[in-house]
Amino acid sequence: MTVMNIADRFLKYVSFHTTSDSETNLTPSTPGQMVFAQFLAEELKSIGLSDVSLDSNGYLMATLPANTDKKVPTIGFISHVDTSPDMSGKNIKPKIIYDYDGNDILLNEEKLIVLETSTYPEILQYKGQDVIVTDGTTLLGADDKAGIAAIVTAMEYLIANPDIKHGKIRVGFTPDEEIGRGAHLFDVEKFGAEWAYTIDGGEIGELEYENFNAAGAKVTFHGINVHPGYAKCKMKNSIRIANQFISMLPRHETPEHTEGYEGFYHLMSLEGTVETTTLNYIIRDHDRDRFERRKKEMTHLVNKINTEFGENTAEIEINDQYYNMREKVEPLMHIVDLAAEAMREADVEPNIKPIRGGTDGSQLSFKGLPCPNIFAGGHNFHGRFEYVPIQSMEKSSQVIINIIKNLAKK
Repeated sequence: MTVMNIADRFLKYVSFHTTSDSETNLTPSTPGQMVFAQFLAEELKSIGLSDVSLDSNGYLMATLPANTDKKVPTIGFISHVDTSPDMSGKNIKPKIIYDYDGNDILLNEEKLIVLETSTYPEILQYKGQDVIVTDGTTLLGADDKAGIAAIVTAMEYLIANPDIKHGKIRVGFTPDEEIGRGAHLFDVEKFGAEWAYTIDGGEIGELEYENFNAAGAKVTFHGINVHPGYAKCKMKNSIRIANQFISMLPRHETPEHTEGYEGFYHLMSLEGTVETTTLNYIIRDHDRDRFERRKKEMTHLVNKINTEFGENTAEIEINDQYYNMREKVEPLMHIVDLAAEAMREADVEPNIKPIRGGTDGSQLSFKGLPCPNIFAGGHNFHGRFEYVPIQSMEKSSQVIINIIKNLAKK
């Protein structure tokens, strides 16, 4: 297995425009995801995987058949094909910084876009390695095409080295993970694995089996518009009422003030006129009880607004998105231990920590497929300063191979 093999594969993958879109109500939500999935299906066939299937919703699955008579559990590896709508994923122009020297990286000379080490000091740990960056005008797509590259490269390696004995392995690639729908139509029974790993984590060493409980909240405020010259005691400005609601939430319980196990309320968007203003929030907390209290608090504040400004001034719609997979994975900690052992064997120190987000694995765990998350190697996902060291992708692929090899030995 060569470094350039996985790098070339990754660079090919990011040439596909696969940004997802929550507004289309389609699966996959954008046509580019299906185009990429079709390409990927052909690649899986070409490297020798069997049972390659791509359904009409863009879910791709394939099998690496067992090559041992030993009874070995069937396990799986899963990544997603879409990239985040937070920033453009079209016409990505990646470049490789060979033997990175530890200095700031000029991503775009024309626009003077610089990846500064003072802002992103984590990159300094990759001095001397080969780092793939953007041109500063798009995201990179390491989330999660680095994960796909790691899985496919691992499968290709195992096929090329049949002396490595293993059980039946299933691989799966999902659409629309970035908009929270990646596992919605995933057929766990068809996948047929006892457990799986999503290869969707960040920097090298990450191993996660806890994630946020998550909900989305839409709060709508209704006002009354009157000519401002004659508005006294008549106008009800929904924008000002929405602003009051925003200020009623704890100001330090936001993403920019929290870390670790601390939850938050995150205002994602605001759109308004005097007549109508809409706020879109996400609510996150690792603790299920605190998560439920956060939802109740938002409803309570809506009621307070209605008490002050009149009935039906504000209304709220809250929808749960996913839950903390810890309760499904913790009874099966041997699957986490297996991954940690595989990392150490690859000279990677496991960094077991909670995900401050979610993966397909959280929903899949509640659908009956326990699914911890393993690093794919990238940093600064969803933005112009995203990057991935080639060596981290290599290590991710090696961890997959070690998991498979060690499971057969056990």
